[in-house]
Amino acid sequence: MSKIAFVFPGQGSQTVGMGKDLYDNYEIAKKIYAQADEIMGLPLSTISFEGPVELLTQTHITQPALFVHSYILTQLIGDKLTANSTAGHSLGEYSANVYAQSINFEEGLRLVKRRGELMKESGVIRPGTMAAVIGLNEEQIDLVCKEAREHQIVQPANYNAPGQVVISGDVEAVRRAMAIAKAEPYNSKMVKELQVSGAFHSELMVTSSEELRVAIFETPFKDALIPVYSNAEAEPFQMKSAIMNSLFRQLMSSVKWMQLITNMINDLNVKRFYEIGSGKVLTGLIKRINPEVELFNIGTIDDIKNLSVE
Repeated sequence: MSKIAFVFPGQGSQTVGMGKDLYDNYEIAKKIYAQADEIMGLPLSTISFEGPVELLTQTHITQPALFVHSYILTQLIGDKLTANSTAGHSLGEYSANVYAQSINFEEGLRLVKRRGELMKESGVIRPGTMAAVIGLNEEQIDLVCKEAREHQIVQPANYNAPGQVVISGDVEAVRRAMAIAKAEPYNSKMVKELQVSGAFHSELMVTSSEELRVAIFETPFKDALIPVYSNAEAEPFQMKSAIMNSLFRQLMSSVKWMQLITNMINDLNVKRFYEIGSGKVLTGLIKRINPEVELFNIGTIDDIKNLSVE
């Protein structure tokens, strides 16, 4: 029997106005946003609804804003639709764990708030950047990074889809890698530096690692009710110790999105993926990974009303 998976977006999927239609139409959305504003100690709801975009795109705001929006959507679809497994891209892995009930919403938001703050601080302490490289395979990306290092850090950060990888590290090293990828013999189709505040999913995040470890291990986790496919290993976890370790490793590890989606399909016969949250980034990637699966997006009130549950 085919299975359903929920996937949750990460940084880069945010848009000004996300969640406003939910807030205006559902009391539970109002209640959750009020709770989030209190936990955050700032008007996260107002920033989500009205911006400005310069504030919403700051790491320590983006992550909680996406997390809260995705959580509200899971509450609104409730028992109409349930998943057999779940995963999230970077920050989205925290949303996935709340859905799998390995952590509750309030504790999850506190942890996401801390993660965002730490990642922002790391970007100040160890400035870095990220770049998308299109048209090269994993082996070629590894060779490009190796050639570009020169005693600095540059490494694959996101294996998003076939021929679509993001690299991360020291600014100079990433830019060297960009130049190498564009030139012979690699001739990548496109190379683009991303507008980010740090070298996420790279060893430059080490400045945050110990404090994130403390925050994770001070947070009350439980075993997950359904398998959560991890970014760092692309494998399913349900035991709380494995989930906590994986969330810690994720900070400096590559996001193995392509591998984990392939594993969900092969392990569990997942045929339907629902992206729960802002944007359509993940369904776009999954379509490139396996064009045969069914893809749906739930991000707005209209999506909820038109929800297909056959």
